[in-house]
Amino acid sequence: MAIDEFRAVLKAREFVRKVNPSAIPVTLELYVQDVGAAIRPDADLGPDEAGYCFQSNGRRFICPNANDRLERQRFTICHELAHIVLGLPSQHGSSPWWSYAKRPLAEILCDVFAAELLLPHDLFKPEAEKAVIGLAAIEDLAARFQASLTATGSRYAAVVSTPLAFVLSEQDKVRYASRSGALQEAAAWIPPRLDLPDGCLSKKARAGTPCDDRDEVDADIWFSDWERGGTLLEEVRHVPQWDQTLTLLWFADEEVPARKIRREREDFDARRDDEDEELLPELDGNLRWPGKRRRR
Repeated sequence: MAIDEFRAVLKAREFVRKVNPSAIPVTLELYVQDVGAAIRPDADLGPDEAGYCFQSNGRRFICPNANDRLERQRFTICHELAHIVLGLPSQHGSSPWWSYAKRPLAEILCDVFAAELLLPHDLFKPEAEKAVIGLAAIEDLAARFQASLTATGSRYAAVVSTPLAFVLSEQDKVRYASRSGALQEAAAWIPPRLDLPDGCLSKKARAGTPCDDRDEVDADIWFSDWERGGTLLEEVRHVPQWDQTLTLLWFADEEVPARKIRREREDFDARRDDEDEELLPELDGNLRWPGKRRRR
């Protein structure tokens, strides 16, 4: 059976339940030991190489780039575990580890699996739900779970109940968008390869404009075929080293606007009720006298 994102997530959660990590940050050795592997950092890897795994004498070895930051090495270890558990071939040579342009499906699925291991649902969701919405909170969660801002932001959007999205753009184009369940139910779709919208904070940040504060933007510049209206709050971090922009989007009142057609119907009904109060009662054949006294 072919592996898709849904099955990759199910496999990851099954693996997490089996190992049952309980600490923050997660002790990755528990995962590694479960598959009979060992971690062997490699200091000879170049800056565009995240790591690899190999098998020797019946034992697997996971080799992250020893020159990378700790959170990057941890993600690499979980990514290589995904290759082992999912049985997907490695296709690392097609692009640098940090690039999302033309990324092979197998590598994307292993990234999804890795995020589930690094930020387990049962440990991460309660912490995400009680955090104040914003990139500062995501940065704090990333530090506590020893994960990258990108992985944490994507996971944050996926698990919280608030309608929001975390978007990764590269070279002025959207490469990946993680949306909360509330946004998915509202069909708030951010197309891959979408050019960063004119007027959005993300485009300004990529152009070099300081964007330390959040800004308000119309929801329809981000969401495809959006007819509900509403105002989004947008917060941004730009990474010039890789020409990547990380964007957090959420509604100012933290609720998805109602459909316009529903609003128009409600307004119409309200106006009709007001008008009906001013009209004479409907004729039904029964004579009515004002008050208790009859006319003479």
